[in-house]
Amino acid sequence: MADGFLPISKQEMIEKGWDRPDFVYVTGDAYVDHPSFGVSIISRVLEAAGFRVAILSQPDYKSADAFREYGRPRLGFLVTAGNIDSMVAHYTAAKKKRTSDYYSPGGKIGKRPDRATIVYCNRIREAFGDVPIIIGGLEASLRRFAHYDYWSDSIRRSILVDSRADILTYGMGENILLRIATLLDKGVPIKKIRDVRGTAYLCHPEDKLHFEVAAEFDYNELKNDNKKYAEAFGVQYKNQDSINGKAIVERYDSKILVQNPPMPPLEREELDRVYALPYMRTYHPIYEKDGGVPAIAEVRFSITHNRGCFGACNFCALAFHQGRTVRSRSIESVVEEAKKISALPDFKGYIHDVGGPTANFRYPACDKQLRDGVCSSRKCLAPTPCKNIKADHTEYMKMIEEIEKLPRIKKVFIRSGIRFDYLMLDKSDAFFRKLVRDNVSGQLKVAPEHCSLPVLSCMGKPSFDVYESFRDKFFKITKELGKEQYLVPYLMSSHPGSTLGDALELALCLKRHHYAPEQVQDYYPTPGTASTVMFRTGIDPMTMKKVYVATDYHEKQLQRALLQYNRPDNAPLVREALIKLHREDLIGNTPDCLVRPEAPTRTTTHKPQAKRQNGKYTDKKRSTHTQNKNKPASPKRHAGKKR
Repeated sequence: MADGFLPISKQEMIEKGWDRPDFVYVTGDAYVDHPSFGVSIISRVLEAAGFRVAILSQPDYKSADAFREYGRPRLGFLVTAGNIDSMVAHYTAAKKKRTSDYYSPGGKIGKRPDRATIVYCNRIREAFGDVPIIIGGLEASLRRFAHYDYWSDSIRRSILVDSRADILTYGMGENILLRIATLLDKGVPIKKIRDVRGTAYLCHPEDKLHFEVAAEFDYNELKNDNKKYAEAFGVQYKNQDSINGKAIVERYDSKILVQNPPMPPLEREELDRVYALPYMRTYHPIYEKDGGVPAIAEVRFSITHNRGCFGACNFCALAFHQGRTVRSRSIESVVEEAKKISALPDFKGYIHDVGGPTANFRYPACDKQLRDGVCSSRKCLAPTPCKNIKADHTEYMKMIEEIEKLPRIKKVFIRSGIRFDYLMLDKSDAFFRKLVRDNVSGQLKVAPEHCSLPVLSCMGKPSFDVYESFRDKFFKITKELGKEQYLVPYLMSSHPGSTLGDALELALCLKRHHYAPEQVQDYYPTPGTASTVMFRTGIDPMTMKKVYVATDYHEKQLQRALLQYNRPDNAPLVREALIKLHREDLIGNTPDCLVRPEAPTRTTTHKPQAKRQNGKYTDKKRSTHTQNKNKPASPKRHAGKKR
């Protein structure tokens, strides 16, 4: 028996002395008992409330047999695809099959099905008929309404309809599931549970609703009318605040889907209790023979201190899942977790991260959010900062300093992403200086994403001059401290709004500033984001204005190639893009050019040395300016640096 872990098999359940569990938690991930994994948090919260939870991890989905492992649970099944959407886990932005699964034993692919939530629920129905099924996690949360599905290139129905589950939970589920579990335990039938915030359910149109409705839409219209679909998403997005959000209804022929308003976020004391639960902080020992679970490596020595994000980038699903209202743990709670991490046998003295969705957010953006909720008509930071925003890093800095005082801590790094525009709003540069002095591991990840103002507007990001001011200050402080450190700027190609001309603008910007990005993210349309709606409809759902979208695969290749113009294998695409843009002046051998002319056809009279100088060898050497002179950069993380 694996002491301390929840049972992962019937045998382990019997060893615990249980006759059956209250809930069977089915997950598409390997079982990792760590607070970075939703399954672990929810199961530990339910356990603390007195419920018995058994884990059914990555069951064989080809028949219903594996789902009978524990028999029929007393209260029902909880189902999740895992920490990320199963389609994102399986496919790249180019829709190519991935070669590994970060959340599976040994990184092995194929341990979960495509559209895992739907498949699991249908297998449970085969095994147990009308047993209560509650779905949650990121896949269910972001697919709770009719949604554009990139992989099938269609508007799919709510996942609740296709899965045949009873209730869908969205957002952060601790209090939602505690409420549902309590009602089920009291004998309330699952079909009668209709007033819990943070849930969606199916019912008949004439049934009584418990909350005021913001709007009603019809799936048959949404799948055929781009304007209506964009409008629906705009309404959904504006009602994701627990203070001012209303219910939303979607009609599916003879039934309606009702999304209740969001559950209020956990307050500081509640978060502290959640993170104090007895997590084992690693994967179940059953996976040791496979080499463990890769996902633990990034989080084992990291700490999550906050939830929510008022940055609200359009390509990010956080606003639709965790919400735009920030909450954080107490300093005492975070320090206590750091003590637990420092006591782990393989701890080397380094806390890898103290962050969250955005590392340097600790409180709501302004006092008004606590009283009236988030504004539905504007973002907090973009295109310009709201005058009411409170930018203060005092508590965050104090928290880091308290962790650094612990006896076994050598260094605390911040790696999960600093919101640089918020950092620049702080009137004090005390945290900025400390960050550069103590908490950067040679490279600091930041996300300017692009430099073109129209593209940044579609992204919901600030103008590029904000990033330039941040970059200049970062290198100024770095120089003053006598350090050699670099910025790792995340860049995205082909985001809605980005034309080939915008990609060229970014390429020229990179050249001016001597950046050579080794990694560029192709825009990936995933459920639950405004950018995905733009990709599908060509309409910005926040403004209902038309947006240019690069949907042709070859154009996307051209945009990406421009951002990595220095790569020899991209040269033909870069030349093609420049010719299309009538910028042949950028094809040549002068320092201002992006790419060399196409080499003449070689003959046997060419000397080997000349061939070597004009080919890949020379270009590869030139690209090595992205490497630290003394310590090679990790190609997985490195995205370019200033020289």
